[in-house]
Amino acid sequence: MSGNKAGGTLKKLRLLLAATVALSVVLSGCSSGEADKASTATGNKGGSLKVEIFDRGNTPQGYTITDSYLTRYAKENFGKPNDIDLTYVPVQRSEEVTKLNVLMASGGDVPDIVFTYDSGTFERYAEQGGLTDLTPLLNEYGPNLKKFLGEDTLSYGQVGGKQFAIPGKRTILGKYSSFIRQDWLDTLNMPVPKTTNELYNTLKAFKEKDPGKTGGKVVPLGMTMESGQYDPLLWSFIKPVTDEQKYTLTQELGSRDYPILLPGFKDGVQFMNKLYNENLISKDFGLDKDKKQLTQDIQSGNTGFFSEDYDNIYYNDSAYPNLLANQSTAKLTPMDPYTNSEGKHAKPEFASNGLYIMVPKSSEHAIEAIKYLDWMSSEKVLLDMQNGVEGENYTLKDGIPVAKEKPTQEAQDRIYNQGDVVIIANGKIAGDDNKNKEAFVLGMPSQFQEDVRKAMDISNTDTISPVKFDHPIKAESKYSNSLLDKFDEMVVKSVMVPPAQFDATFEAALKDYMVSGGQAILDERTEAYKAMTGK
Repeated sequence: MSGNKAGGTLKKLRLLLAATVALSVVLSGCSSGEADKASTATGNKGGSLKVEIFDRGNTPQGYTITDSYLTRYAKENFGKPNDIDLTYVPVQRSEEVTKLNVLMASGGDVPDIVFTYDSGTFERYAEQGGLTDLTPLLNEYGPNLKKFLGEDTLSYGQVGGKQFAIPGKRTILGKYSSFIRQDWLDTLNMPVPKTTNELYNTLKAFKEKDPGKTGGKVVPLGMTMESGQYDPLLWSFIKPVTDEQKYTLTQELGSRDYPILLPGFKDGVQFMNKLYNENLISKDFGLDKDKKQLTQDIQSGNTGFFSEDYDNIYYNDSAYPNLLANQSTAKLTPMDPYTNSEGKHAKPEFASNGLYIMVPKSSEHAIEAIKYLDWMSSEKVLLDMQNGVEGENYTLKDGIPVAKEKPTQEAQDRIYNQGDVVIIANGKIAGDDNKNKEAFVLGMPSQFQEDVRKAMDISNTDTISPVKFDHPIKAESKYSNSLLDKFDEMVVKSVMVPPAQFDATFEAALKDYMVSGGQAILDERTEAYKAMTGK
């Protein structure tokens, strides 16, 4: 037998064995599982809990992804008092959905708590019966958790009126700001542009006059095929729509809404085509999906204007600090130039949920899972796990944790992955919305805090909320991955052709998109809207 055949046979035997074990759990594990849950429900301590954790390959020396300051904190403060053996199961962040699918198919090997950012993945598991209905457990064992999350956030984890996921709470809903080289504007004696047309004229001036003295390398508008760059531009071209149009013509792919069928989308892509043919945007934007070229162009001082997640450029060792290291007199100003037909600076915002935190149906430790999340939602635990040790990682100012300017390496390493361990919160928790925002700002490098505050305000201006049905759209789960590729292809091809070829190229790409699943989504959303409204 060849090596390949032997390996294939062995793999099949392993899968068969796993399936047999999983089936035996389903057939014979009910009584033991119910007994385990009943035992916990009567108040007896003990048990185990396996929790997924993202591995981003950035664990500092002295720790491992499963043995760090935060995992030790959780074991000491939750596991030990409750006599629960708490362990963590690492999953590569870049392989989140793929690895989760493998884990969910493995039956008994799946952690008791798993999660994903992808709404389609969550909805598919829920509809296929792969998740535990957490509704009664949340009511009985999660009072703090319910209060912390609130009804709106919890609703994102419901399918058919049942709570199949505990959504993480996103504290700041704003996404995007735009940024411009203020020193270039000053050199040209030009104001910060306030409209799309003023921005266009500014980009032309950057191209023609090269105020940054780039030697012909100037990139007036930095662009990639990552949403932070094209979303603010494209959504600003969307025209006013009715509720029916908003619900039926929007398409949710992955975890974001796309305006592909909304009136004005084609105009936005055509504006990008105009910019491209006038050499005003990044030439290789279609290849720059990881933003490496954009980041390099910003840091090298070649980019005059770009849009981005409002906070991304301000972190240590990110684009803005590195630009200043190369050009100490450079200055980036947060601004909001894209205007729609109503004069608003329309841009998408996040939904109020972050991660979808799930308990697989095969788990016998759903009660422990809810208790763990409920414990994590307490004020003291959130403060400790998100911020580290008072006096070493942070100080308190009016009840808000303020990161220390120069913490020791030991202090920094403590909370290097707090966002991946404190899974119930996406963003700093300090109290109400204003305190949460201020806590985030005060956690940034002090030299950038005022700009971060301004960029955050921009990200929350004239925002467009995600469209939410009362049940999953199955066609979106089915076609999402392939349609994301079709969307990228539609934009890149349409933008890069000569203006005379734009209409034909765009229409052909749109037709391909629709026959590849776009029409199925449109049809299902139309029916869902009729059912929801009774029209």
